[in-house]
Amino acid sequence: MAEPSRTAGAPADGNGNVGQVTLLAMAVACGIAVANIYYNQPMLGIIEAEFQHQPITGMVPTATQIGYALGLFLLLPLGDLINRRQMIIVQFIILAAALALAALAPSAWMLVAVSVIVGACATVAQQIVPFAASLAVPEKRGATIGTVMAGVLSGILLSRTLSGFVGEHAGWRDMFWIGVPLALVAAGLMFAVLPHHTPTSTLRYHEAIRSLGHLWRRHPSLRAATIIQALMFASFTAFWTILALYLEGPKFRLGADIAGLFGIIGAVGIFAAPLAGRVADKRGPHFVVWLGAGLTIAAWLIFGVWASIISLVIGVIVLDFGIQSALISNQHIVYALDADARNRLNTVFMTGMFLGGATGSALAMLAWGKGGWGAVCWLGAALGLTAFAVKFTHHRRHP
Repeated sequence: MAEPSRTAGAPADGNGNVGQVTLLAMAVACGIAVANIYYNQPMLGIIEAEFQHQPITGMVPTATQIGYALGLFLLLPLGDLINRRQMIIVQFIILAAALALAALAPSAWMLVAVSVIVGACATVAQQIVPFAASLAVPEKRGATIGTVMAGVLSGILLSRTLSGFVGEHAGWRDMFWIGVPLALVAAGLMFAVLPHHTPTSTLRYHEAIRSLGHLWRRHPSLRAATIIQALMFASFTAFWTILALYLEGPKFRLGADIAGLFGIIGAVGIFAAPLAGRVADKRGPHFVVWLGAGLTIAAWLIFGVWASIISLVIGVIVLDFGIQSALISNQHIVYALDADARNRLNTVFMTGMFLGGATGSALAMLAWGKGGWGAVCWLGAALGLTAFAVKFTHHRRHP
């Protein structure tokens, strides 16, 4: 793999490591990007009210998720084929334009259409993560990935809290307007700190897309990591899908604003990402995957055995630590498989994880309808146990 040429003041510190300023800027940019997927969720009721509860308005979050899935599959492979630095900057600029169109949307149909573009452009976060991995020396790759992924986690968990507050006190359009300069700031940060990047592959685009299946068949560790993380992310989304419904029930009788505050509590998991990366560098990423699966199971045991706000607070911290620890370590494993195909490997991995999350949400709603919170706890624990079993089986076949 050709090393990316480094400009003055770019990310290397003289020892081949990614500079802390660059690493922080990449983490911030990742958080800004991924937050756009979740802005609309707490504001959906406000959006529906403005558009007179047209049924199509309820498709706004779904359209954003569809756009994100399309972006993962269609845009991520481009990072191996063209100048990754330029692509990241351009993608942020298009994201800013899409957010402005969303803020100006005259109809629900227009908002749904623009939401697809917003979701697709938000995948720029997943362009940045493998870029960071390629800049890091192997012995510090885990810590580097962990720091950048801490930014992703921050965006996921804090975006709902921010948009709920802004939507309630200013309006949903204002939240999208706030997103415009944030995206442009991220573009400016990436312009300032990212080094120039030489494409790692000479494949044509259609060949790169076709190669995704080849990578899946070629690398058993990619298959195992993707399936494990899909199961664990399904467990994660099961909790967040049902939390507001559980808190509104007769046990607690709390509003959606309290559910939003759990995003701040869950943000404690941000500290798990760099910590997991450092442990993965020292003890190997496989150990941390085992640990993450165990913490996920433990979290659901806490949720199921001890029904209280305190147990939810403790459990959500344990769950976030488990999920994020496994995510960082599985990415560590995946990125080490082929240095010239990191973006395409990330395409396979993140698409699988995303599909797992969507499946977890659907299964959680089914479990909630059939057996309430107890059934959801059984589901979450079963998903964690299955991830543990997949890891065990893979380890026996490929020690």
